[in-house]
Amino acid sequence: MEYSCVDFNDLPDEILMIIFKKLNNLEVLYSLQGVNQRLNTIVQDSIFTNRLTFVKMCSGNFIDVFCCNTMLNRFCLQILPVIHDKIKWLGLESSSMKNVLCVADYPNLYGLGLYNINEESCRCLFTDETLTSATFKNQITTLAITIDNNNHECYEDMLLSAANIVNYILTVLTNLIYLTLYESSYKNRVPLISDNGFPPTFRSSTLLKLNIRVQCFDDCLYLLDGRFNQLHTFCVDLVNLRHPQEIKNHGDLPNLKCFALSCKEISSYDELILPLLYRMSNLEQLGLYITISIDTRYNDGFIDGNHLKKNIINRLLRLNDFKFHICSCMFIHDQLHLSSTKDIQRTFIDFPINNIISYVDYFPEAKRSQCQIYSYPSLTPHYEDITNSFPGGFFKYVRVVSLFDEHPFEHEFFLQIQKSFPLMEELSVVNCKSQNKKQSYESDNDNQNLPLIEYSLLNELAINTVHDDYIEQFLLNTKTYLQNNVFLHIEYESLQRVTHNFTREDTRINCMKINKLKLRGERICQNSSLQAYFPCAKISYPGQFFFE
Repeated sequence: MEYSCVDFNDLPDEILMIIFKKLNNLEVLYSLQGVNQRLNTIVQDSIFTNRLTFVKMCSGNFIDVFCCNTMLNRFCLQILPVIHDKIKWLGLESSSMKNVLCVADYPNLYGLGLYNINEESCRCLFTDETLTSATFKNQITTLAITIDNNNHECYEDMLLSAANIVNYILTVLTNLIYLTLYESSYKNRVPLISDNGFPPTFRSSTLLKLNIRVQCFDDCLYLLDGRFNQLHTFCVDLVNLRHPQEIKNHGDLPNLKCFALSCKEISSYDELILPLLYRMSNLEQLGLYITISIDTRYNDGFIDGNHLKKNIINRLLRLNDFKFHICSCMFIHDQLHLSSTKDIQRTFIDFPINNIISYVDYFPEAKRSQCQIYSYPSLTPHYEDITNSFPGGFFKYVRVVSLFDEHPFEHEFFLQIQKSFPLMEELSVVNCKSQNKKQSYESDNDNQNLPLIEYSLLNELAINTVHDDYIEQFLLNTKTYLQNNVFLHIEYESLQRVTHNFTREDTRINCMKINKLKLRGERICQNSSLQAYFPCAKISYPGQFFFE
């Protein structure tokens, strides 16, 4: 049978469209725009021109797709001027954003994604005459930004710089409706800090939706003091919830319809969180993703279904969508009655939301306990103090995970964690109990048959307070596959033992993937064999700090 040769141009438009949809729209435009009139008509379809994002992810960071000036020049000189009126969204890296924005007018552009910006690039961009025109300032209604956090001498400078950038944007883009501070990874998110209050210009009468990370609860209150008086959606991630010096109540927030709060540690839930929620009388959607420290002197016990019904659902009468993940922790003293998992589950029997997961753990050695309750599927970005009681599931939004138990974690447990949290970026483990099954694996020479656990996005691992078995669990290349550029926190003497004084071959491969090594311990010997065993790592000893 003879094979016929079909020319590219012989294919009908419908087939070409199907093929091009499978490709990156930038590659389609770069390769085919200007070839002939027929292809021009196809590639200028809105499918390929509405939304152009000139960045890509690489090793947890956003980088410019313009790998050379030739590609940038072709877009700026030959492609963007032709399709400028079709573009509605542009995603740009700081090094090329001014070139792209100034090369043509974009009459239908409403949204921008600006990646890796800093104060200087922001100021340079918005002082350009083309971009400060009334038309451009008024037409941008949606903005997502990531802030460059690599060029500051100290953490405080970075925080203040972030606030200055957002203030500058609010001053220039006077018709902004949606603002998101987004980052390539959870670890890279830069919080805003008010430094005793944001400036008077830090306000907007048009902003409806704000997604942001702030340093503390004071900053959250400042953002809700009336400076964004039309805000209806507020999603905030708190770095910490230290008690404000003075609690200010700026009145009701009747316009707020959607509120989401994420914080990894809260000690003043009754004094801060509940009063804030009660200001939102018209709230329809609520997300609470928090870890609460319970003071048993003033509270009866864990946060459970009865508490949520009494203090939230029955108080927020317009609420119709409630998502939560709440971990409440308390120390065990002389309580006569300790709630069990069944006790907590019974409080959700007539709960107005289906599919609630709950379980209780007690830690006699630490003299503390905790209760996890959450709606499933969960939207939380972090899952704290997971134990062997963890029921499993799939958590596609979780980026930060911590594990703690007074019973051993076996290899199968870590496999379950990896499957449940495929996008996990940070992991910390606290467990001083040796693994029960390790000896049987070794006696059966079965290590090679263990399923390899691959952490494809993990960039920070803390295994400071663990039995040596867990250091082997993560460093043995027969058990764990780590990606490159991992920040490892570890105790020096344990590391020395597990790696056989930095000579062991089956832990060497994963150690070569560490780019930052933070050591703990009192008896640390700085030596050449340590550095040779971690050839790609910058090593920090006690008393030294990495600036993130």
